[in-house]
Amino acid sequence: MSAVSHRPASSATTHVRVIALKIARAALTLLAVVVLSFLLLRLAPGDPALILAGDQGGSDPAFVENLRRQLGLDGPIHLQLWRYLQSVASLDFGMSYRDQRPVLDIVLEQVPATLLLTISAFVFSIVLGVTLGALSARRPGSITDSVITTISVAFFAMPMFWVGLMFIILFSVKLGWLPSYGMETATIAAKGGWLAIGDRLAHMVLPVLTLGFFYMSIHARVSRTALLQISAMDFIRTARAKGLSPWRIWRDHLLRNALLPTITVAAMQAGQLIGGSILVETVFAWPGIGRLAFNALASRDYNVLLAVFILSCLGVIIANLIADLAYRLIDPRLEREGAA
Repeated sequence: MSAVSHRPASSATTHVRVIALKIARAALTLLAVVVLSFLLLRLAPGDPALILAGDQGGSDPAFVENLRRQLGLDGPIHLQLWRYLQSVASLDFGMSYRDQRPVLDIVLEQVPATLLLTISAFVFSIVLGVTLGALSARRPGSITDSVITTISVAFFAMPMFWVGLMFIILFSVKLGWLPSYGMETATIAAKGGWLAIGDRLAHMVLPVLTLGFFYMSIHARVSRTALLQISAMDFIRTARAKGLSPWRIWRDHLLRNALLPTITVAAMQAGQLIGGSILVETVFAWPGIGRLAFNALASRDYNVLLAVFILSCLGVIIANLIADLAYRLIDPRLEREGAA
């Protein structure tokens, strides 16, 4: 009785330890990203003080030195790093060199647009990729399989910005079906209602397709490979021998197990989506943090760049934690192994 009564407590303690370990690793990862990003940006060529000084920078060195002191760029790099770490710990990312506004306010203004774009592309790529991968795996070597494989390889091989430009030329310039840039039409957005929603959706189509097709090709290949590998395993042959219907085998055995590698790839792509959004937001003039990072890099606005990097890293960490929870929901054996 004693051993049985202590087992739930031991299991709960194990879960707490696992969660604490994951949080500790996430904190160390975030700290490493902050330190490395800070050092790399400080070592990059270009002086923000000279850029902000403009023409006056070349004729008035004292003005540049005073500006550098105001920006906190005059001290040793290790002291700059220490001051920055203290500020970030209190959620203070400093002031934008270019806009002279709090960095956190600037970044948070752009986050909703980027989340709208990346989450839409993320869902689109997973749904379409897994669907195409399943269709391809049902009849390997068939015409359907060959067509899907060709499309997947083509979108994976083509540069993302080139796909976006081709979409603009075809659907905006030639056919005139969809808008080519921006997130909304100002005159329609001011009216509100269903017209504004439809206008926003129309502006989303090309950026979402451009970003989503690239990652769709990866999900299609991963899900196809996983399904083919799992279909050759003994428990699938046993399920067929028991007389289970093909649909039930696909739903309960094949797709359920094939989702695990798909979730792994999807979690890894969370950070890549931010990188891809920089290209897509620049091509389509989408007002998100990707475009904000591009403009900040051009103007050497280090504080804005660092804030974008840190928040992007935090998003990747959260995505990986969600993926870990999804593993345990899809495969309960992982939950039992973690509690063992």
